[in-house]
Amino acid sequence: MKNFAAIDFETANRERTSVCSVGLVVVRDGAVVDTAYRLIHPRPDYYSRFCTLVHGMTAADTADAPDFPDVWAGIAPLIADLPLVAHNSPFDEGCLRACFRLFGMPWPDYRFYCTCRASRRVFGKQLPNHRLQTVSEACGFRLDNHHHALADAEACAHIALKIL
Repeated sequence: MKNFAAIDFETANRERTSVCSVGLVVVRDGAVVDTAYRLIHPRPDYYSRFCTLVHGMTAADTADAPDFPDVWAGIAPLIADLPLVAHNSPFDEGCLRACFRLFGMPWPDYRFYCTCRASRRVFGKQLPNHRLQTVSEACGFRLDNHHHALADAEACAHIALKIL
């Protein structure tokens, strides 16, 4: 796969609609041509202790951030003709679908591919697990800022270029 957009969402709480940041890496002809990182005002608007411990974000970080539809209006043109790739894609696709439903937006029929599933097929038991950090390292990419949406999307893009 040489043309795709790697995407990663972070959430403020256990609700899939609570996306608080998105990272995007656009790959065309096997090369990164664009990246985007945006903060999003989560819905519902609260941060669970667990999520804050994972990614370090709090309500203060997104208090003045735009709502999902405004953020997506800027991202959609970047990915209009591309399949989406995510590590554990059911989570990221679930977040995206939930936000589209919440805001009454028509679903554009995005196609998702999962680098976690691909890792299980390609590496099998050669790896101790198939977490993003483990797989990205096996593919030659060092993920230094795990759970920052753009850093995770960059790792996912690198993995996709190696094994999809």
